[in-house]
Amino acid sequence: MIPYQRAAFYTLGCKLNFAETSTLARALQEQGYARVSFDERADIYVINTCSVTENADKECKQVVKKALKQNPLALVVVTGCYAQLKPQEVANIAGVDLVLGANEKFDIALQVAQLQHKKAHAQVQVQAIKEARHFHASYSMGDRTRTFLKVQDGCDYFCAFCTIPLARGRSRSASIADTIQKAEIAIAEGSKEIVLTGVNLGDFGSGTDENFLQLIQALDVLAGDVRFRISSIEPNLLTDAVIEFVAGSQKFVPHFHVPLQSGSEKVLKDMRRRYAKDHYQTRIAKIKQLLPDACIGVDVIVGFPTETEADFLETHAFLSDLPISYLHVFTYSERDNTTAVRLGQTVDMAERKKRNHSLQMLSEKKKRLFYESMRQKRFTVLWEGEQDAETMQGFTENYLQVQAPFDADKINTFAQIDLKFLDKENRFIVEPCQELL
Repeated sequence: MIPYQRAAFYTLGCKLNFAETSTLARALQEQGYARVSFDERADIYVINTCSVTENADKECKQVVKKALKQNPLALVVVTGCYAQLKPQEVANIAGVDLVLGANEKFDIALQVAQLQHKKAHAQVQVQAIKEARHFHASYSMGDRTRTFLKVQDGCDYFCAFCTIPLARGRSRSASIADTIQKAEIAIAEGSKEIVLTGVNLGDFGSGTDENFLQLIQALDVLAGDVRFRISSIEPNLLTDAVIEFVAGSQKFVPHFHVPLQSGSEKVLKDMRRRYAKDHYQTRIAKIKQLLPDACIGVDVIVGFPTETEADFLETHAFLSDLPISYLHVFTYSERDNTTAVRLGQTVDMAERKKRNHSLQMLSEKKKRLFYESMRQKRFTVLWEGEQDAETMQGFTENYLQVQAPFDADKINTFAQIDLKFLDKENRFIVEPCQELL
């Protein structure tokens, strides 16, 4: 007899976490647990954490409180990067019953089954938090319209600001054959868009005779009415061959997310990044040369310990001149056991927030210009779901958001749209009388 019948899940952080949460949920469902919304009363609450920023840690504590508000007697399980890096700190959060590390979380059904009812034990169970060494395939289905397919995990780069290599271990990946099998399952279950995810995606196949280009070439010939999207990929691993392949592909869409982190050569070196500004610039130029309508997103960090005002202005100017589409701006936060915290310099928090705001404004400008440039063009929209009671939303191949009157029959289908009406929120609006081709 299963001691806990209803399980709810909460994901903090990246697309990779969404893929893994979905896999954990399937593992419990296979043992007879019913998955319910995190806003509902459940017997088990599973929180998959991130630890990229200080706020992610704080948010974990808030989510635990939310779970216990729904059911004070529930079993609360915390896993993910925060649990791997600071298991005892997580164990000290009031209400947490079970802490699972990077390897242990994939045995969640067994771990939960071995744990007695919350009232029957006094101590928090912290399962052996070991270095992550094995690749565990994961993909999301059902909880989001797009499928996030995990094809790589871990990282060998050890950038000065990052704890991810400590949380997720060394770079490792599935084989192309295994990845193809998972993609075929997702397609058979109705997925129309598959997003390839990983900690360092372009490092797929490291240590083997396979590589990322071979992977996307193999996926491109799969049968089915499906498209593929590449998530974040490092500029030093975004080769001409990869860009050229996407430009000629029928299934891979013209959307790239390429982390920059800083437009200052000095700060890039302090961050221990593996490229220079001019190389980054050539990547963006190559994309736009072959795919003029491509959407390009950029990660950037402000307030790194050695970033001066001049360095920030250099970053701002560099980004202003690049033909990019939007920014993901992160305010630097000190992380234990990273090189950055030992540099002996800091940027005032108020100044960090000021720089963040400045780049957020630049991002809004870039996004608006990109959307404006797409007016009067025809793209293919995948209708993803209900926006509200009367409208549905979807995204084009180059990640333009589109909104139309709700039609249940069109959810998870493709439609060709002539983009005409752009609202203030950067959404193209399909009028009720407009034909969906």
